[in-house]
Amino acid sequence: MIIGIDLGTTNSLAAVWEDGEARIVPNALGEALTPSVVGLDDTGEVLVGMAARERLLTHPELTAAAFKRQMGSDRGFHLGKRKFRPEELSSLVLRALKADAEAWLGEEVKEAVVSVPAYFNDAQRKATKIAGQLAGLAVERLINEPTAAALAYGLHRRDVESKFLIFDLGGGTFDVSLLELFEGIMEVQASGGDNFLGGEDFVDQLVGAFMERVGREAGIGEEDLEGKVLQALRDQAERAKREITKHEAGTLHLTWREQALSWNVDETIFAELCEPLLARLAAPIERALRDARIPAGELDEVVLVGGATRMPMVRKMVARMFGRLPAVHLNPDQAIALGAAVQAGLKARDGALDEVVMTDVCPYTLGTEIAEAFGKGHVRDGFFMPVIERNTTIPASRVERVSTVQNYQSEVAIKIFQGESRQVKDNIFLGEIKLRVPPRPAGEEAMDIRFTYDINGLLEVEATVLSTERTERLVIEQNPGVLSPEEIEKRLEALAKLKIHPREQTENRTALARAERLYEERLGELRHFLGEQIAQFEAVLAYQDPREIEEARDTLTELLNEIEGLPYL
Repeated sequence: MIIGIDLGTTNSLAAVWEDGEARIVPNALGEALTPSVVGLDDTGEVLVGMAARERLLTHPELTAAAFKRQMGSDRGFHLGKRKFRPEELSSLVLRALKADAEAWLGEEVKEAVVSVPAYFNDAQRKATKIAGQLAGLAVERLINEPTAAALAYGLHRRDVESKFLIFDLGGGTFDVSLLELFEGIMEVQASGGDNFLGGEDFVDQLVGAFMERVGREAGIGEEDLEGKVLQALRDQAERAKREITKHEAGTLHLTWREQALSWNVDETIFAELCEPLLARLAAPIERALRDARIPAGELDEVVLVGGATRMPMVRKMVARMFGRLPAVHLNPDQAIALGAAVQAGLKARDGALDEVVMTDVCPYTLGTEIAEAFGKGHVRDGFFMPVIERNTTIPASRVERVSTVQNYQSEVAIKIFQGESRQVKDNIFLGEIKLRVPPRPAGEEAMDIRFTYDINGLLEVEATVLSTERTERLVIEQNPGVLSPEEIEKRLEALAKLKIHPREQTENRTALARAERLYEERLGELRHFLGEQIAQFEAVLAYQDPREIEEARDTLTELLNEIEGLPYL
């Protein structure tokens, strides 16, 4: 069985292609969304999802979130005494989604199609595949997030010719893709994006404004804004953002050294705070339109996906930019997972999808550093030579010829970059590979450098030394975001030793974690009352009677909902 997975910054979810349609897989709590949060409980067991998110507020030193933004790097996250790489934390989320799918389907899941931001580079994509491997999943196919959303959008419109734009603003990343649909073929014309722009950044704006207008006056310093204080404030900012979306105004509350602080913010103030972020959203859209050579007026529809597109300021910005109301009929949280499930159905050669053909593009330019002649006999390095240009239809293979620049050099360093600038210092360094060449006078030894970019967005480089006719397949080195096969085996062994909290106890652990968070947040009689309720629930858990536990959990959950309202996802 192949499933589709949207591995998100804030939330993740799985879907499956079954009986001619894509369906969302519910998790152990019966929800579609699983928070992309991983933590350790007091016994050292791993918690994933809502239970971990609740403990992010009470035990930030044992919990990690938003690690997707660090995929493809060697950034470490400390959970207590343990240190995890981003792909290891992602693998724990994937493992939880795999378990949910197996429980729902009643069969083993061995393979997955996983979505990634269109602007993810080679290292980030490889890290995502490794996360799948660590989770026990074969990730044979990565699909760009806006492309997945386009599949969900266009599946029932195969007989209609149209041009449309997917505007995908998630929790941590922004992607845009322009597509053309004709005769059952869905063709991506251009893509763009920003890997560090999403709903989390809008939350940060509220946190910063609260500190500036309320926090500093109350005596909260930058050194205090960490751990529990920071997580509590971010939680309040997220809640306020959602209230503004629903009711045009919201309030942030924070208890600081027995001071009850609050700040009211409305939609207008929020939009003013986020003007720089809205401006950043516009740039990738404009470039994608230019690259596709499609005037905005020729688009039949602009489709919004990603939870952050619910914000009124984003919808108004899109409406102003395109002179029309955007399409919001797709569930913004589920569209990418549903599209990934469609791709899983295509990979499994489901008969219902025989007439669907999907093409994609490379969203950024890939190339190498070269030296250029400057003046009489002078050579200057640091220049970028594009090999595969952005928005080239993939899979793609391109070759460029280069030659030596120094007399009798025996080695050539091929530095690989992603970006659009003429100088490599302004582009993203992906890695360096070294090639041995026969020592000859400058310019007499030439090499063909071939870049191959596959349908998963993974890059391979080959070099042929013309004088020897020897071709070598080169592996990118010096890239901290890509684990070697030996390191993967070590990580697998380490993860196998972790104690994973039993899936069937997820509801109990989540209710308990939520109650403990509210206990820490409240004061006085309410705190005392919550302490009594927690003790009673723990006593019922100790007796291990499933029916009594369910009744006690339902009672506790109703109480918690009365205190703070329904939990958000």
